[in-house]
Amino acid sequence: MKLPLSWLKDYTNIDGVTPKEYDARLTMSGSKVEEVYYLGAEIDNVVTGKILSVVDHPDSDHLKICQLDVGQGEPVQIVTGAPNVTPDSVGEVCPVCLHKSTLPGGVKITQGKLRGVPSNGMMCSFQELGLSHGCVPYACENGILFLPEGTPVGEDIKKVLGLDDWVADFEITSNRPDCLSVIGLARETAATFDRPFAVKTPVVHGCGGDIRTQMSVEVRDPDLCPRYTARLVKNIKIEPSPAWMRERLHACGVRPINNIVDITNYVMLEYGQPMHSFDYTCLSDGKIVVRRARNGESIQTLDGVDHDLTDSMLAICDNDKPVAVAGVMGGANSEIEEDTRTVVFESACFHGATVRVTAKALGMRTEASGRFEKGLDPRMTLDAVNRACELVEQLGAGEVVDGVIDVDHSDPAPVRLPFEPEQMNGLLGLNLSAAEQQACLEKLGFAVENGEVIVPSFRTDIARMCDLAEEVARMYGYDKIPTTLYAGEMVQGEFTPKQQAERAASLICREAGFDEAMTHSFISPKFYDMIGWAENDPRRISTTILNPLGEDFSIMRTTVLPSMLDSLAHNHAHRNPTASLFEMGTVYLPVIRDGKADPDVLPCEQKVLTLGTYGRLSFFQFKGVIEALCRELNIKGLQFAPQKNNPSYHPGRCADVLAGGEVIGVFGAIHPTVAARYGLSGEVLTAELQFEKLFAAIETEKLYHPLPKFPASTRDIAVLVDDSVPAAAMQAAIEQAAGAILENVKLFDVYKGKGIPEGKKSVAYSLSMRAADRTLTDEECDKAMKNALAALERSFGAVLRG
Repeated sequence: MKLPLSWLKDYTNIDGVTPKEYDARLTMSGSKVEEVYYLGAEIDNVVTGKILSVVDHPDSDHLKICQLDVGQGEPVQIVTGAPNVTPDSVGEVCPVCLHKSTLPGGVKITQGKLRGVPSNGMMCSFQELGLSHGCVPYACENGILFLPEGTPVGEDIKKVLGLDDWVADFEITSNRPDCLSVIGLARETAATFDRPFAVKTPVVHGCGGDIRTQMSVEVRDPDLCPRYTARLVKNIKIEPSPAWMRERLHACGVRPINNIVDITNYVMLEYGQPMHSFDYTCLSDGKIVVRRARNGESIQTLDGVDHDLTDSMLAICDNDKPVAVAGVMGGANSEIEEDTRTVVFESACFHGATVRVTAKALGMRTEASGRFEKGLDPRMTLDAVNRACELVEQLGAGEVVDGVIDVDHSDPAPVRLPFEPEQMNGLLGLNLSAAEQQACLEKLGFAVENGEVIVPSFRTDIARMCDLAEEVARMYGYDKIPTTLYAGEMVQGEFTPKQQAERAASLICREAGFDEAMTHSFISPKFYDMIGWAENDPRRISTTILNPLGEDFSIMRTTVLPSMLDSLAHNHAHRNPTASLFEMGTVYLPVIRDGKADPDVLPCEQKVLTLGTYGRLSFFQFKGVIEALCRELNIKGLQFAPQKNNPSYHPGRCADVLAGGEVIGVFGAIHPTVAARYGLSGEVLTAELQFEKLFAAIETEKLYHPLPKFPASTRDIAVLVDDSVPAAAMQAAIEQAAGAILENVKLFDVYKGKGIPEGKKSVAYSLSMRAADRTLTDEECDKAMKNALAALERSFGAVLRG
């Protein structure tokens, strides 16, 4: 909500308050000010000038040499090519940019020469001043802005065009629709600065007659329209609004159009009550019917778009057809035209939720719908329509027919709450007297009578004692409330074991050089094709979103892998040579019935720790990251088993990750075909670890092992085995056969090539043996080695290399 500070003077006095102070004080009292800016801040050294002479440029067919009086004694010479500057323009007053002036957009004007003739500035069009044609309806659209007769010469153009004003831009929360108005913000301003506040009651003189003899209003759905107020204006004259109204609308960010439209916009800004005007002749029998639309009815709105209506929408109709979508936009079939002579002004209160649903369904959120959906005060409709008619008479835009049609089904009884000063003090940590609290409330329009607080009708957000306490607190001053410790027993929060494990896993990944990624939980069904899942793969069955943003976000994912590959592809496309990412992402596994996701049962949510990298780690280094992760989480018995049937991974470079004999995830190199679909080149490595199983495998007890007192004995062993034998299985056999003295087994070489028979490989391990109570003898170590070799030969046909 943009508020010109000069407009506040109609209701309160802010003399002596600087824009900076206004910003700070209003924000502290609960009305968040985004910024306070000067309307003409980008315009400097631009004044009004009177054209004294116009002659042709000697070396140009279209340029003119002008002499202008800018109120500085000597005339200023300016060369222009504007088509509307001719010898007949002598005597016209226009904006003149002098030497070293600036215009909106950072445009700088200095003196120079045009075709050899000095030009000491520039004459301006309204576009160059950042104005719309509605702000200066008398202006030529393709030429210099000629100002109205009587405009003083040498005056700052900001003052002449009403740009010498400060504007406060407020962020209005959804619970304060009363502040979406100048009057509402003026009330807040007066309360904040403890200044008088008054709103004049609109006075309409009328021209005689009776509106009830010419039109009628029927509200068939009072639950959706608690109040509908209308007045009739005849003999209207469509013309531009006066300068003061155009300037205020422009300062509020509203484009001036004509006097009738501008009046409705002006009242909406002033009172916060949206209004609409109908061409009376377009209403059959002069009747307005407020009802739910019928299925199959349609309307073309003022923006020229056809819309199909449903019975969930409220429409403003005549006897035959809809003429407006209630609270959203009027219909083209009742639009005010240049030849319109009689107008109906509508000021109504509509059910906020219905307006919001209708606007969303039609895809047309407007200034009016944005206000109605927050819930407006039904008491405001009469004052707003009277204010519009008062402006009609002030502007000479028409004659107001006597009488008002006011169909009021709203509850006139105000909300009453008990006045509880002690409870409010206890809630706020203050010690204010009842009189001080009452004074704070009365500033804001509340009344206190007989131990009750009477809530003003425009404060639709006040429903309980804590709401009143907030009003007292912000008027007293949030910055004045003392800081105190909580009086009750302090309860120290802590993370659950699962949360601690999740944080630990994330920390380990970061320490391993992986950056955390966060991706959407909803994906496109095409993502499953991208990672190579077959059409009949049951993992493709997903929960479908009822109101998706589009096909790309239409289902809840059952795997994080496509999201991870998409993130890696994004980095690769931006020429990042390496990328290592991890995500603790959620997957959604639906309950499947008859081969489909059951829509009546919520999916099971599970977390999956997904890692991905390219360009930095080899396959075995990436495997080491997974081993380090499990080691730091105190997961014992980690094993890897070849996995050749996962379509997303390379069949020869993929393995299941097992803990305690149970599969907890998978890791490996992405299948080249899948990587190519994402535009990735080289080896791309990923891992998918089911966090629930990862957490279940964590051993909570950590055993302390003292530093060894006796030295270790290290032996190396190299054997020939078939190429298909897994190195991990061989290592497990060594660990089982070598006995208790075996401390550690490390694979340090796998070799295939020259000197190795076809179909064979050489696998070398380093065995570290140690006893806690003695130094091992050679005999003990030799026996352990023989047992290990025997186990390898027996289980895998291994032959010791010479």
